[in-house]
Amino acid sequence: MDIVVIGGTGHIGSFLVPRLVRGGHAVVTVQRGTRQPYVDDDAWDDVRRVVLDREQAEADGTFAGAVADLGADVVVDLTCFTEASARHLLDALVGRVSHLVHCGTLWTHGPSLQSPVAEDDPDRAPVGEYGTQKLAIERLLLEQSGSGLPATVVHPGHISGPGWPAITPLGNLDPRVWQRLAAGEPLPVPGLGAEVLHHVHADDVAQLFELAVEEPGVAAGHAFHAVAAQATTVRGLASMAAAWWGQQAQLVPVSWQEFRAEVGEQHAQTSWEHLWRSLTGSIELGRALLGYRPAYTVEEAVHASVLSQVRAGTLDVPEPGPVGSYWVSP
Repeated sequence: MDIVVIGGTGHIGSFLVPRLVRGGHAVVTVQRGTRQPYVDDDAWDDVRRVVLDREQAEADGTFAGAVADLGADVVVDLTCFTEASARHLLDALVGRVSHLVHCGTLWTHGPSLQSPVAEDDPDRAPVGEYGTQKLAIERLLLEQSGSGLPATVVHPGHISGPGWPAITPLGNLDPRVWQRLAAGEPLPVPGLGAEVLHHVHADDVAQLFELAVEEPGVAAGHAFHAVAAQATTVRGLASMAAAWWGQQAQLVPVSWQEFRAEVGEQHAQTSWEHLWRSLTGSIELGRALLGYRPAYTVEEAVHASVLSQVRAGTLDVPEPGPVGSYWVSP
């Protein structure tokens, strides 16, 4: 098949595009600039790259037409964040493309009321513009899928892996979390540490996208979660991470007010956004219909991210040891 991947050199595309090339597909990436993928792969030698600024081209009304003119059988959209943007692309692709696969987010679900949350939950109530827009996009695409352009939506959790920072056990991007765990220092935790984080390795997200592309007759009309087989609690992931440096996590429960004073408003707000939701995503639909089998645990996905940061010199901690056993303090 001829496949266009919008945002092909980002987190997901860095793994998806080589998968598609090795699967025998002709791949064109549409990207804003000339940034290289996060992970080197010889498969990129067979990829055609088109530079197109989506925001600017959507503003002048030319983006969707330019994508449609590439003549693909399938379009994978990894960079759509508003319903208006999705509708602009959809209108141009109907009748010209056989399958549209869109990247959503686990945050189409609101704060967790049941665990795990089902892929086809009809009563979702996302909080915030990001999740609200992504749910609106899902509904737009899937409602017309049977009579217009067949469409599939993939909702990743917290994407981790080589090349970029992973969400820490405290639900933020504060490098001091890793530094304190590596040194065996006390780590202030807002609450009991029982809140849930559901990471996923970028290659497992790419796996689910590839499965959807390969099985359009099964995947079209559905939304799937791309997450690891199991989620982790705050204290669980912190304990796993501390063990990489031969330490035991020293978790100190604090109030949210104390936590904000300790880490600053930006990191505290990011933690709140993740821990308040406390989402675990079911992957049963993806398993049953597409054979989705995540290859990485949460620990392995986050470890890959931390290791790559240390080796790139962007995280000031010793290189972490291998994943393995850990001890949770009472």
